[in-house]
Amino acid sequence: MAIESNALHEFFGRYGAALENFDARTSAALWGAPRAMLSDAFAGALGSDDEVEAALEQSYPLYRQLGLAGVEFDVLEEVPITEHITRARIRWHFLDADGERMSRSDYEYYVQRGDDGELTVRFALGIDDAEQLAALMHRKGLDVPS
Repeated sequence: MAIESNALHEFFGRYGAALENFDARTSAALWGAPRAMLSDAFAGALGSDDEVEAALEQSYPLYRQLGLAGVEFDVLEEVPITEHITRARIRWHFLDADGERMSRSDYEYYVQRGDDGELTVRFALGIDDAEQLAALMHRKGLDVPS
C-alpha cells in the first residue's frame, strides 16, 4: 500500500514545526541517506544528520533577521512512485510574528517509508527557494548576495 496522504501531512507538519522552532536536530532526524538536495544554488548530499543539522543552523541567523516566526505548508501534489516511496510537492509559507505570510517556497521531496513505518526524506529539489529568499531579503532591505 502506498504512503497515505494523512501520513505525509503529519510528517510535513512535524518538519514544519521543527523549522518554525529552529530545531535543527529534529529537522535533521527526518532525513535519511543519501540526504541529497538539488536547487539552482546547490547540488550535493550531506553525509550525516550532524551535517544536515550544521547546514540548517548556518541559515538560522538570516531567518531570524528576516523575522521568521512561523511555518505553514500546503501539499500541492502527491505521486506514489512505489509502495514505499512518494514524491510530494510542498509549498512552504513563512510567517512573521503577526502570522502574516512573508514568503513562500516550493520543494519536491522524495519520501520513503522504512520497514519500521517511519517516513524519511531521501531527496529534495528546491524549485524557487533562492529566488523567494532573495526577494524577501530585498523587501526587508538586506543585501542580497550575487
